[in-house]
Amino acid sequence: MRLIIIRHGDPDYVKDSLTEKGWREAELLAERIAGLEVKQFYVSPLGRARDTASLTLKKMGRSAVECDWLQEFPPRINRPDTTDRKTLAWDWIPGDWMGEALYRDRERWADTEVMREGNVGETYRYVTENFDRLLAEHGYVRDGEFYRVERANRDTLVFFCHFGLECVLLSRLMNLSPMILWHHTCAAPSSVTTVYTEERRQGEAVFRISSFGDTSHLYAGGDEPSFSARFCETFDSDERH
Repeated sequence: MRLIIIRHGDPDYVKDSLTEKGWREAELLAERIAGLEVKQFYVSPLGRARDTASLTLKKMGRSAVECDWLQEFPPRINRPDTTDRKTLAWDWIPGDWMGEALYRDRERWADTEVMREGNVGETYRYVTENFDRLLAEHGYVRDGEFYRVERANRDTLVFFCHFGLECVLLSRLMNLSPMILWHHTCAAPSSVTTVYTEERRQGEAVFRISSFGDTSHLYAGGDEPSFSARFCETFDSDERH
């Protein structure tokens, strides 16, 4: 089985839609996805993801299943350096958490006081349990560290969602703390991540990433990825801090 995980196009967060560039990205993405044989589409309920999906679905004459758990990973925390507001659980200054080894522990990363106050672990389990349930419906049942193959197939499932949520899904498949992916990867708007099953021992599957955050469809259309999702490359720049 193949999973295609797509981040929404360049976002207009105020309107929960896409910028003009985001719509162009969605058009180029639709050209790319339309060439695939897709078993089922799934989409976040948030506008920027639904708008991104809409052009692909229209082009292919298809519809998508809307899943509440595919929305951007929602918990907010009292980040130590931010006292005037709560921030998304995965939006940290790296130097403020990387010294705590617990955050890299895939079993206990959400056990710190900050994460417990934000009910981050509970939300993570809600998302991953729904994800595992969906994979089981398609023949791959979570069994410890692996997925038990009850119905081997070459189906392609496509997910239109968000960067933070994408990292949660990948962390489940890879048996990692999501903190590693949230802070050491960057998926640009409209990027495509491809994950395949490998069944090297009959009945026992693992998921393996063949490409992460691929934006080749943008370059093929004469465009470049937008900066959204990244932070300043050097501190003295005027890029996003």
